[in-house]
Parts: sequence; C-alpha cells; structure tokens
Amino acid sequence: MELFRIKKDIPFMRHALIFNVISALTFVAAVFFLFSKGLHLSIEFTGGTVIEVAYTKPANIDGIRKTVEGLGYSDNQVTNFGTAQDVMIRLPAQKGVNSGQQSATVLAALKQQDADVELKRTEFVGPQVGDELAHDGLMALLFVVIGIVIYLAIRFEWKYAVAAIIANLHDVVIILGFFAFFQWEFSLTVLAAILAVLGYSVNESVVVFDRVRETFRDRRFGKLAVPDVMNHAITSTISRTIITHGSTEIMVLSMFVFGGPALHYFALALTIGILFGIYSSVFVAAAVAMWLGVKREDMIKPIKEKDETDGAVV
Repeated sequence: MELFRIKKDIPFMRHALIFNVISALTFVAAVFFLFSKGLHLSIEFTGGTVIEVAYTKPANIDGIRKTVEGLGYSDNQVTNFGTAQDVMIRLPAQKGVNSGQQSATVLAALKQQDADVELKRTEFVGPQVGDELAHDGLMALLFVVIGIVIYLAIRFEWKYAVAAIIANLHDVVIILGFFAFFQWEFSLTVLAAILAVLGYSVNESVVVFDRVRETFRDRRFGKLAVPDVMNHAITSTISRTIITHGSTEIMVLSMFVFGGPALHYFALALTIGILFGIYSSVFVAAAVAMWLGVKREDMIKPIKEKDETDGAVV
C-alpha cells in the first residue's frame, strides 16, 4: 500500500555525514546528562510504601492524586488496579517515617474527602527490590540487543547487524538522555517503552535493509553505486514509513493526551523513540552500513562454475 510514489530518488546519503555529526553530538550530550544528572528513578527502583485502598464507588484518581500531593508527596503514583473502586498508591520513602505512619497520614487525608474509603493493604518495598528490578531491566535490554545482532547477522550480513545495533543504541541512549535532562520520572512502564522502541526501530532498519538487498539483486540497478542504492531503498520505503509511523504515532498521542499520568511518560518515551527511530534508520543505520563497506557481493551469492571434467566420459 502506497499513499504516493516518489519517482526520483532523494539523495539522503549526500547529507549523511552532516546528520551523523549531529547524531554523534546528540549522543554525547545524552551520555553526559546521564552521568551528570542521572535518571529520576520511580518508586519501583528506589523503594517506598505501597498503599491499597478501596472505595464504595469508582474512585476519583485525579482527586486522590491531588490529596496525596498536598501531603508533600510530589513523587507519588496513583493508579486503579483490578476494579474502578480499588486504588494503589505508591509513595517514596521518607527519613524518620515508617510505612505505617505514611499510610495512616494518607488514609486520614482520604477520609476527609470520602469517609467510606477503606485501607486494604500497606507494604514497604525496600531498595533491594529496586536494585533487582534495575538489574533485570538491564539484562532484558542486553538480551534484546544480542538477539537483534544475531537475527540481522543471519538474515543479512554482519555489517548490517553492526549498523542496526548502533542505530538502536543511538535511539535508546537519546531517550534516556531526554529523561535525564528534564528529570522525567523513569519507571517500569518507561523501561517497557524502551524495549518496544528497540523492536520498533530494528523493524524499520530491516525494511530498509531488505529493500537494499532487493536493489542490489535487481539487474536494472546493477550500475548504481552503493550510496545511490541506499538512496533508492530509502526513497522507495517512504510511503510505507509514513503510513506505519503515522498510524502508530496517532495511537501513542491518544495515550499521551487521554491516558492520564499513568501512561504519560510511557507515551512520551514511545514518541521520542518513534521519531528518532525514523531518523536513525535513514541517517544512522544506512549510513553506517555504507561506511562499513557493504557491497553488492555481500547480498549476492557467487555462482560456482562447473568443473569441465564433471560428467566427462573417460
């Protein structure tokens, strides 16, 4: 399916060096902010108090959140779980205040808004659990990266695998850099968004590389230089890119606008990942593959000449 067809190839690779310098500077800036500011980790990673309360009618999540913020807990998480009447509240740990005292203070404030609210459970999540979650999250990222490299090396060639993984890591680090610079809350949902971006970005790279392989194998383009092959492959996938990314971004924006605070940073991370995923597939993955020296012979298996003596009658 195509919305339009571009007849003349766009010379993307002509400007690849300039955009790659911009990418390198952005990457370095993201790494700098990660080390200088660090991530604003959520309660899942740092530890805190989990409070579960139940209402007799659907709970007003925004009202509960404002009530908790009024107690001085700006880094709170208030979400429904199970039913619309059940609410989970996550609070960061405070020095000199235990989880029982926190839950009592919060429950007293909530009862002023609705006397029928009931406390169902209070639990303290220690920093050790947060460390385990951080470790498991990093291991998940590592295994995803290894899987992508193996998949692309088998399907295409090692040069394409290296180019794609550089592009994917570029996307991930820049997302983390945004969260570090603006000190947006980094939670498990954001980590899930980053894993989704990895898969989404590699899919875009696979589409471009697959078209590169088709162009290399097509005799009509046998005289094209490698940069021109890259330009043709990217240009021929633009319509598909607009349809795919456009429809995905519409869904993500709907989550961003209507999903509330629970999905806010999840949708934000996905938006950054989608935009930079398009950019990196064109100006990072394709350009790096070109500079690694991909050539037509990498995609076309040489035909073995038959031995003249084969089949000869002695």
